Amino acid sequence: MQTINWYPGHMTKAKRELAEDLKLIDVVVEIVDARAPLACRNPDFEELFKNKIRVMLLNKSDLSSPSVNREWIRYFQKQGISVMELVSIGSGARKSAVSFIEKAGEPVLKKYRDKGISKTLRAMVVGIPNVGKSTFINKLAGMNRAQVGDRPGVTRGRQWVKISPYLELMDTPGLLWAKLEDQQSAKHIAYIGSIRDDILNVEEIAGMLLCDLYGICHDELIKRYPKLVNVDDRESAESMLEGVCRSRGFILSGGVPDTERAARIVLDEFRAGKIAKVALERPEVSCEEQDR
Repeated sequence: MQTINWYPGHMTKAKRELAEDLKLIDVVVEIVDARAPLACRNPDFEELFKNKIRVMLLNKSDLSSPSVNREWIRYFQKQGISVMELVSIGSGARKSAVSFIEKAGEPVLKKYRDKGISKTLRAMVVGIPNVGKSTFINKLAGMNRAQVGDRPGVTRGRQWVKISPYLELMDTPGLLWAKLEDQQSAKHIAYIGSIRDDILNVEEIAGMLLCDLYGICHDELIKRYPKLVNVDDRESAESMLEGVCRSRGFILSGGVPDTERAARIVLDEFRAGKIAKVALERPEVSCEEQDR
């Protein structure tokens, strides 16, 4: 299996600029993908934001398991982290998210009110690439103020967006950490698209995803790709991809399976939630792994 890693030069610069911008910030809003919350948490953030009010948004929660989402909320609340589910493209996202952030920043606002000062709350939105930061800010702003793309690494530089007379958000570039030492977490962020597909072996990544999904959501996976039921070696990424090829008719001349096309289809359909509403991680498993 390939070692998954990615830390281009601009990430170092982004981390330095983020640290410099913290003096302007009252609240840090961390966005994670609800399907893999721990894998999405940049370990550098703990040190960077230790003196700031922090809240967490479980974004894309509609693509994950509702019951596991609730488990994650309880898990993070026990750690003293304010957390809520979010579907950044949902109709109620703006009102609920603004209320959530303003509530978290109330101690800061009260301190200034007690001094007779009317202050605008400033929040920094952070997260690894492709968790939906810019889409979230655009939703709150009601217009496309922040750059949005379907690939990681679109946001560049500091962007302030005024949400209301009392709330401003700063969008930041998606920031991965220097070494993806935990390859299980690395797989998960590759699955959700936080590492650019063009620097990965997409066939290997998609094949590994199929093997994992076979154990997590077997029935939904077989319904989506019926020929997988006939695969002999379900621990083989190549065999699983070939099963997708037979399911969709992705066969080249000479009867050769078009596994590259199948791989891209699998990744696209998983990321869009078309295979199943599935959580890649669960709190109890993650806690056990952390204790080892």
